[in-house]
Amino acid sequence: MRLYEKSLVVPKPSGNQNILESLDREIDVALPPGEIAVRLAITRSDETSFYLELGILEGAGSAHPHSILNFEKRATENTSTFNAVLVIPTGVGAELGGHSGDGGALATLMAGSCDTLITHPNVVNASDINELPRNGLYVEGSVLARLLAGTVGLQQVRANRVLLVIDDHPDSSIAEHAINAASAARATLGLECPLVIKLENPFEMVAEYSQSGRAVGRIERLENLVEVLRTHQGRCDAIALSSRIRVPKAYHHEYYLGDMVNPWGGIEAMLTHAISGMFNIPSAHAPMMESQEIMNLTVGVVDPRMAAEVISVTYLHSVIKGLYRSPKLITNMDRFHHPEVISAADVSCVIIPDGCVGIPTLAALEQGIPVIAVRENRNLMRNELSSLPFERGKLYVVENYLEAIGVMSALRSGVSVESVRRPLAPTKVLPELQTELAPELGNVIRLRSR
Repeated sequence: MRLYEKSLVVPKPSGNQNILESLDREIDVALPPGEIAVRLAITRSDETSFYLELGILEGAGSAHPHSILNFEKRATENTSTFNAVLVIPTGVGAELGGHSGDGGALATLMAGSCDTLITHPNVVNASDINELPRNGLYVEGSVLARLLAGTVGLQQVRANRVLLVIDDHPDSSIAEHAINAASAARATLGLECPLVIKLENPFEMVAEYSQSGRAVGRIERLENLVEVLRTHQGRCDAIALSSRIRVPKAYHHEYYLGDMVNPWGGIEAMLTHAISGMFNIPSAHAPMMESQEIMNLTVGVVDPRMAAEVISVTYLHSVIKGLYRSPKLITNMDRFHHPEVISAADVSCVIIPDGCVGIPTLAALEQGIPVIAVRENRNLMRNELSSLPFERGKLYVVENYLEAIGVMSALRSGVSVESVRRPLAPTKVLPELQTELAPELGNVIRLRSR
């Protein structure tokens, strides 16, 4: 069983086709038997095509039971609460949130403008630091996508039993650091960690970069991990993983000294997408030090966005703390109406970096959930969001996250964004026999400084 990355070009759907359903058909035709897509990014698009990069799971058989593109249209929107989803995709070199949990302060800021903020590990995991807001939900990336696609609900928990699986590292002291991280969480968080399992035959993770420059990778010999998790499935509510990721030795300096996309996060996301999809359980991964030599590297004073990494030896506590209260996955749609379950009907808006198109963006489009795209959070993705068939008032392009919060407040208050900008455009008057609106109305609301 292995994971790897594959590129694919598919026709851009036309008319009123559901984009997720169209992509599902195209991918199903393109992939040979025995291959399942577990992660998807549209790295760029033009008038006729989507350029896809897919994380592929090979050899899983029926272990991964569903398509990541399954979609269920929400029947209604719950307006009694205002719940936001904050997405900063892993491995795309995002200016803010693309390093080591440097989206944590942003998450706290966003959380102040909603009842519940739903976000994923890439935003708040900062090695030994995880400052998830009190009203935040820590949700693995594929689960977040399934939430927006209407196939999974989230139920808040008081606490989870977190199983920790680590490499039986050749250097015993490095494995001991990981065990001590679990012990520290037990003593300080009150975590229940039923077991730490050492994998004597660990899987192999190799970080790589895709054609677009995204951080991805390949994982070999995954079946041993899957069998271990299947054996202990009933003993835990969440899975923490810590294992070595092979990268060229030079990366350890180049990343801290240059403008390099974090090479570790992408392959971690591929792994957790596969594991959460197979077991319907929260999961997250922390890279284990490759050697004492790497652990003792001197890199000096680094970019503040990376500083959390250079002060840690395990990178693990943020993972454990996040999983400690990560919500339970509800797959029975009959239970989505329970007042304690958050489903797609309860999501009020999605905030993304401009240009990023994956399942969360497309699911929000199909659900009619407003998307707020932030231009200042530059990244590798090259998509013009206004070319997608958003309804008027469902796509807002803003310069920065401070403006995004203004749009969130307007949506929450039921106030048209345009009504508080000047000049205020004249009221449109449509003659009875005219059937088409003037083209300048468009489908995107852009906020720009005047």
